[in-house]
Amino acid sequence: MKIGILLSGCGVYDGSEIQEAVLAMLAIQELGHEYVCIGLNANQYHVINHLTGETMPETRNGMIEAARIARGKISEIGTIHPADIDAVVLPGGFGNAKNFTDWAFKGSDAKIDDAVKLFLVNMVNVGKPICALCVSPIVVAKALEGSSIQPSLTLGTTQEASPYDILAFNQGIEKTGATSVQKGITEIQIDRENRIVSAPCYMQETDILSVRNNVKMAIEATIGLCY
Repeated sequence: MKIGILLSGCGVYDGSEIQEAVLAMLAIQELGHEYVCIGLNANQYHVINHLTGETMPETRNGMIEAARIARGKISEIGTIHPADIDAVVLPGGFGNAKNFTDWAFKGSDAKIDDAVKLFLVNMVNVGKPICALCVSPIVVAKALEGSSIQPSLTLGTTQEASPYDILAFNQGIEKTGATSVQKGITEIQIDRENRIVSAPCYMQETDILSVRNNVKMAIEATIGLCY
């Protein structure tokens, strides 16, 4: 089985969350399957110095940056079709809200990149599962906004510590027509009807071991939906 991993760059503040991406790769291979990295051939919104948190005066291509995580083996999103893979995983990271969408600046009024929307809508239309980690459910919600498909998604829970405004995220995805579900770091959300799995991961204040377990649960559930 081949599982796509859709990467929005490299680094939590301007691209894909690296630990979530790598842990997804690990979980896929541990379960006996193959992962295929996919990127968007477009410039990132901006580049962040992950040491200081400050914006850097640089321009970087998201696919080239994502290739760092993929060890150079990555395919452009327009070359991958639903028939090529059995499911797709979206790691978290601010790239979902800056590069795939502009949610970071416009909230639920955000626009989604056309290529990303087409890819995800096509996956849903043919019944291929989607696994959205951390903040990436916002991308799924925007992709399906205005359609007859109203997914149930989790962006974490307000009942556990979080560095982010979980309530605002939940309210935001509900404005797109999705249903928000409260799930903690030891839980995942499975929308069996639409074959969409989501997991909070680093939306909660947590550690890499808990995230590893959360990612593994999500990958196992996603693969289960393939059968």
